[in-house]
Formats: sequence, C-alpha cells, structure tokens
Amino acid sequence: MTTLKSYLTGVKCLECGHEMEFYPGLDRCPACKGVWLDARYNYEAVAKIWRDGLQGRVHSLWRYVELLPILDPEQIITMGEGQSPLLRAAKLQKRLGHPAIYIKDERQSPTISFKDRQAAVAVTAMREAGIQECVLASTGNAAAAYAAYCARADIKLWIFLTSLVMADKMREAALYGAEVVKVTGTYDQAKKVAADFAARRKIHFDKGAKAVPGKESMKTIAFEIALELARQQGNPTEHGFWKAPDWFIQAVSGGIGPLGVLKGFEELYRMGLIDRVPKIGVIQVTGCSPMVQAFTAGRAEATPVVPETRITVLATGDPGLAYGLLYKANQTYGGHMLDVTDEEAFAAMRLLAKTEGISVEPATAVAFAGLDKLVEREIIKHDEVVVVNCSGHTFPVEKYIMDEENLLDVRLSHPAVSSSVPVDGLGAALKRLDEQVTTIVVIDDNPMDSRLIRRLLQAKKPYRVFEANSAQEGLQIIRDRLPDLVVSDLTMPEMDGFALLEELKKDPLTAKIPVIVVSAKDLTQEDEARLAGQTASIWLKGSFSTQDLVEHVVDTLSSTEEDNTLPARPSREREQTKEIVLEKPAASKPATGPLDVKKVVLIEDNPMDARLISRILQTSRPLVIKQVQVGREAIKTIREEEPHLIVLDLIIPDMSGFQILEELKRDEKLDAIPVIVITAKELSEAERQLLISNHVSSMWQKGKLDREKLVAHVKSQLS
Repeated sequence: MTTLKSYLTGVKCLECGHEMEFYPGLDRCPACKGVWLDARYNYEAVAKIWRDGLQGRVHSLWRYVELLPILDPEQIITMGEGQSPLLRAAKLQKRLGHPAIYIKDERQSPTISFKDRQAAVAVTAMREAGIQECVLASTGNAAAAYAAYCARADIKLWIFLTSLVMADKMREAALYGAEVVKVTGTYDQAKKVAADFAARRKIHFDKGAKAVPGKESMKTIAFEIALELARQQGNPTEHGFWKAPDWFIQAVSGGIGPLGVLKGFEELYRMGLIDRVPKIGVIQVTGCSPMVQAFTAGRAEATPVVPETRITVLATGDPGLAYGLLYKANQTYGGHMLDVTDEEAFAAMRLLAKTEGISVEPATAVAFAGLDKLVEREIIKHDEVVVVNCSGHTFPVEKYIMDEENLLDVRLSHPAVSSSVPVDGLGAALKRLDEQVTTIVVIDDNPMDSRLIRRLLQAKKPYRVFEANSAQEGLQIIRDRLPDLVVSDLTMPEMDGFALLEELKKDPLTAKIPVIVVSAKDLTQEDEARLAGQTASIWLKGSFSTQDLVEHVVDTLSSTEEDNTLPARPSREREQTKEIVLEKPAASKPATGPLDVKKVVLIEDNPMDARLISRILQTSRPLVIKQVQVGREAIKTIREEEPHLIVLDLIIPDMSGFQILEELKRDEKLDAIPVIVITAKELSEAERQLLISNHVSSMWQKGKLDREKLVAHVKSQLS
C-alpha cells in the first residue's frame, strides 16, 4: 500500500469555479465559502498506469488510490470494502424480457451497505487531518458505516438520526460506540440541528456528497463495474480491460451515490479507457421525490419537499446542488428520473427475494421497482446493458445487545411544513441536547451511594451519568469519556480519592475537569492541604441537603470553561448543608515542568485548520491557545496576552500574514515573540526571504505538515 500515491492536482469549487490546492481537512472554498468541492487529478499519468486493468492490485476500493483524495497511504482505514460482485440477473432478465441486466451487490460490504465506501475514504481523510471527533446527520445506512469506521480509527462520532429511522439502525450505530441523537423531525431538520451542534461545540461536521472524500469514494463503484463488465462480456485482450454499461440505476436520497459513480465513469472516459459515459437512472420514492418533480417539470433546480414515506433511508427533502449536477448529466449523456410508491418498492423487494434469491431493504428495492418501469416504458432499449446498484441491506442488531438507553432524544416542537427549523424550536432543542450530552462520572466504592447520587442528578436534569465503584474504574471511564464533571468519594480501597485527583491533574486532557468530593471522611488539616486547589468543593456525607448538592452540580456545569474560579454558591441560604470550601493556594509559576503553561496566539480563519493545529500543538506540552480569525484582532490580542509563541496563517480576511508581521516588527517587544508560519499558500523564494527577514522561526505547508517535526520545533521554541 505504501508504494502507491495519489495523483491529486487540486480542487475546484462547483459553486464559484475557484481552484485551490488540496490539503487534509479542506472542506470549503476560501473564495465563496461554498462546500461543494470537486477534486481534480493528473489523468494523463493515471491512464498509463490503469490501461492494463490494474492486475495484481489489492482487492478493495484502495486499488484505485491514484484517483482518491488521500495523500498518505499509511493513514488508510480499511475493512476490505469495495470489490463487490457484479451479478447477472438471469431471472430478472427473463421476467422483463431484457437480455443484459446486472446487479452490483453492495450487500457484501463490511456493514452491508455501499455507504462503507464513503465511510472508509471520509474517515481516512479525517484521520489524515488529525480530526478526533465528528458529527454526522444520516437517514440510516451511513450511520452504521461511519460508526464502524470511526471506531476503527478512534474517532468519536455523534450521529443525528430522525425518529423515523428504524430503532434497529440506531442500535447498530450505538453498538459501535457512536453517540446517537434521535431528532423528532425531518432529515433536513436533523441535519440543521447536527450542523449547529457541531458549530457550537467546534466539532468537525461531515458534509457527505458535498465534501471531497464522500463523492470521490463512490467513483470506485464505476471503476469496478467497468473492469468486471469487460471481463464478463468478452476477452480483455480483444475488447479492452474496461467497458461501460449503457445505464446505471440507483435509488436516490441526497444523490451522493450516482454523483460519485457518474464522476468515475467521466474520468474513465477522459482517460480513454471507455467509449461512453452511461445514462444515469435516478429513482426516488413518491413521498420524497424533489428531483423527479423538478425533472418532470424541466427545471434545473429542485424545490424542497417535506418527506412523506415509510422508506426513511430515502427521506432527504432538499437535494440542493446535487440535483443540478445530475440534471446537467442527464442533458449531456441522457438518462431519466422517475418515482415509485412505497407499495411498489415493497412488492419489488418480495419479488427480488423470491426470484433472484437476493434480500434487500426497501430503499434498495426502490431501484428495482424503477427498473421495471424504465423497461416497460421502453425508456431503456432492448440492446442496452443495465447495471442496478443493490445499495445494501442492513440486518437488525439483536435487541438484547443494544437498547434505546444509549440514544439521546431531541424533539423539535411543531415541525413546519417547510424544511426550515423554527428558531425557537431549534434553540430549545439544542438547549435540551446540551443537557443530554453533559456527562458526569460518579465514583464511590459503595454502589448504593453512587446509585443515589446518579438518581438525584438525573431527576433534576437529563445528564448522562456513569457510575464506577473503584477509583481505577472511574479513572478509566474519565479518560475514555472526558466528562464535564466528576463526583468522587475519598476513601476507597487500592486507590483513594487523593491519588485519583493527582492522576487527573497530571494529564492535560483531564486536569481541568471539575471534581466535587462527596465523602464521609473527617478531613485533617493535612487532607485539606492536599485537596486545596484540586477540587471544586467538598461535601460531607450525612451533612448536606440532597437538593443543595444537585443545585451545586448544576451551578458548576453552568460555569464557563474559561472560568477557573470555584463555582458560585446558590443565592439562597443553605440551612442543612455543610460544604467545605477550601481557599485556592496562591498562584505560583514554576520555572519549568508540566505546570509551566505557555500561551500561544493562533491566527487562523479556518476553524477546522485551527482545531487541527491546536491539537498538534497541545501534544508538545500543556498550552493556553487563543485563536483569532482576523488580523486587527490578532494584533490587539498579542498586545494584551503577550504570548510565548505566535502561529500565523498568511491568508487572513482583513490583512495578509506579511502585513501582520510588519505590524509586529514596529514594536520591539512584540517583534521578540517567536513566530511560526503554517499556511496552504505556495511560497515563492522572494516570499520565503521576506518571512526570514521578519524573524519567522519556521515555515510549514498545511498539506505537507510533518507533525513530529512541528511538535519538536514548538518544544524548542517554548523551552
């Protein structure tokens, strides 16, 4: 795998036409902020490699890595996805009186869906970009696929599903360890809630078909069809190693599948490996068919609809630019769009199982019901070769393995007829969701005490509370979950609460998690000295009102992350509660060591890049990183913070990085602060010399970042 490389040359914005260099994490156009991006490759070079059919390559979608947006093959996450069978549908041919119908059987994928292709490439791209947490909105199959691949890549995943999605699919996603959020509303509303949730918590939001990895992954279906069709229909030495069908048919929700397959065939045609681009048959369910409605009316843009179908996997009411791209392909290569009813899909599902022995879910059956109509209406001609994408069949997860306890529930009040979400409904939903994702770990070796605290807290707010009955178990849960708050006893066997606090403070990831001590231990002066500054508050068992404790937890969780002071007491007097409040020791700054926290000002207008760079920098040592997005604010922040290091992008909205450096140079004190430049801009020799003259300590290219060297350099600058 390591001998292969990508021939990616750049990315073009499909919304404004702007062209840019690709780098891991690129998710929007810097010119128009659009998210519909399209990767471009050195097709001439790839054609020479692919002409002989890629014999001897690995049997997965990664055999086509030259035309995938991955720069480092070492980062690839794979479970053998791709290379699904191309089956001749003999009985289907006989029933329809058509001589050449093939089924691309994507049920053979790791999670039994063609979405595994998308997940494999998207999760690999996330890993390459250093992303550790992701939000996804899904109608079902993508949820299971992303959950499986994120688990393999150690990426935390939040999945937003509508309440109409089958509980079995929700359980399956939760089984892989994903955080599943159930939204009572339409898919487009769930997507809106997911996007806002990701923005509020500064988490990567996967954009599906709009993102580069999602669409590029689906091209591999076209590549596999062309290779296998040539093998099955003739001698490769006589007819070539690649052959395109006349039609590719798929049931469509958001459009990522046919868009990616279309691009794959277009690339093969451009490289001279096939003689035509197939017609695309887009099949939608009648209760959610915005593409078909627009196509029938001859419109180049689709009007969003509110889904009214039991086939929830296909319930995307607003296809956006995806329809425009498919409509343009229809005008260029031919093709058709039509809809089928839920009942027609269910009938096709039963018939396919009884005749071909292929069991599919209703969403896949929509494509086969559409095939019947295309053949019967003679839209598909008798001599045309047809491939139908059997996109998947996700089997239900055993109910006894996973239940709904792991699902978070967001209810949007009175969903509007349009796909937009009412502001008040969304705000309330997000507030409830914030409470549901708030995580507390309760540690007490007495299960009755830990269970009591858990019930008290959950009676007040829908917090997620995890119990541990030993400090070691609690420490592991804390490291896995990184909770918002810890409630811990002090007296426990093997490891006591004091040792637990020391372990938490050693780790930069857990050092700032507030800890409330609830203990029956009579504290000595030595105990109080050990706990000073290490805990938010201390409560003595048997000497406090349960209502006071719960309110104190709520107060603590309501305080901001930046507030390092102890949480304020509730305004009312506590008559029954004895709370020990310890004074924090006077601040002392050791000369060196893990507690010598340095300040960094990061000047970067791309939030995703800022998060990636921040995470890389944090691996060098504990840092306080202040991110700013505009130049004028950056200068002001640097003057106020007097940081130990400045990390600078060169392309900033209101002034360039060069101008920022010139501004710093005018102040002798600011000019002495070391500056690291991390940019996607290709630097000329003159620009490099200019940066050197401005005392820049090092320059790094975003798409070619050597993390280990960067971390070592940051350590040297901050030592």
